[in-house]
Amino acid sequence: MRVATIDIGTNTVLLLVAEKRADGALAPVEEHATITRLGQGVDETRALAPEAIARTNGCLDRYAEIVQRLGASRVAVVGTSAMRDAGGGDAVRAHVKAKLGVEARTISGEEEARLTFRGALSGIEVASPRVVVFDIGGGSTEIVHGDRVTRAIDFAKSYDVGSVRLTERFVRSDPPSDDERKAIYDAARGALASLPALPSDAPPVGIAGTMTTLAAVSLEMDPYDAARVHGLELSKQEIERVVKRLASLPQDERKKLPGLEPKRADVIVAGGLVALAFLDHLGASSVVVSDRGVRWGLAEELAI
Repeated sequence: MRVATIDIGTNTVLLLVAEKRADGALAPVEEHATITRLGQGVDETRALAPEAIARTNGCLDRYAEIVQRLGASRVAVVGTSAMRDAGGGDAVRAHVKAKLGVEARTISGEEEARLTFRGALSGIEVASPRVVVFDIGGGSTEIVHGDRVTRAIDFAKSYDVGSVRLTERFVRSDPPSDDERKAIYDAARGALASLPALPSDAPPVGIAGTMTTLAAVSLEMDPYDAARVHGLELSKQEIERVVKRLASLPQDERKKLPGLEPKRADVIVAGGLVALAFLDHLGASSVVVSDRGVRWGLAEELAI
C-alpha cells in the first residue's frame, strides 16, 4: 500500500509518499519540501496574501502530479499555523480538493502536536523511554512530552512563536542587531514561560526546517542528506556557535553557506533563537534532530 501526505505549513509545504512494507513498517518512496511562505504577513494582517496563496497552490499542483505518478491509494492533506490564524484559507482548501480530490483539514495545535510526536520518533532510537518533541515552524512551535514506546502523550501545546512570525515582528536590520536578536529570544522565553516543568530525564527531540537546517549548516552539508541528519545529536554549544555565525552575516552571505536553503536565510536566525530559548527553558545540553514530523505521523495513521 502506498500513502501520500501533505503538510501545508506557514513557511514550507512538505510531501511524503511512503509504502507499507511486509513487516508493517513505512518506507519513504519520495519526499519533497518547498518553501512557499504561506504565512507571509499573517502575524500583522491575519489574512493570507494573494501571492502567498498562488505560490502554495503552484506547489500543490506539482505535488498532485507526483502523487498521481507514484500511485498513492490514500491521500491526506493538513494545514497548520498559517491556515489556523488567517483568513483566505478557503482558496487553498478548494485547490486541494480540485487537484487531489480530498479535503484539506486545518488541524488544531493540539492535533499538530500529536502528529508531530508520532512522526518525529519514526526511525530513530532514544535511550530514554520518555522524550520531549518540539517543532519550530514558521508561525508556531509545538511541544509534546510523552512515552516514545507506547506513544502515550502527557502534555501537548502549540505556542505562537515561530521563525517567520518573530522575524516579521522584530527584525529590521541585516544582519539582525543585538537588540533584535534579544527581542526574539525574550519573546520566545516569554511565550514558553507557561510551559510546565518537564522531567529532566526526557531528552529533547527537535524536528522541522529550523532544526534540520541548523544540523545541515553544522555539518556543512551540500546537498542535504536526510539520513545523516535523522537521529543526529547536536550540543547546545554547537547550536549557539551556528546561530552566532548565521546572525553575523547579511542575508546575501548567509545564503551561500553549505547546508542552508537560500529561501530560509531570512528566518533561520529567529528559528535558531527559538531553539536556544527552548533548550534554555529545559536546561538541556543537547538535542536529537529528527527529519520527520507531521507528514510521517499522518502516513502512519493512513497506513493502518
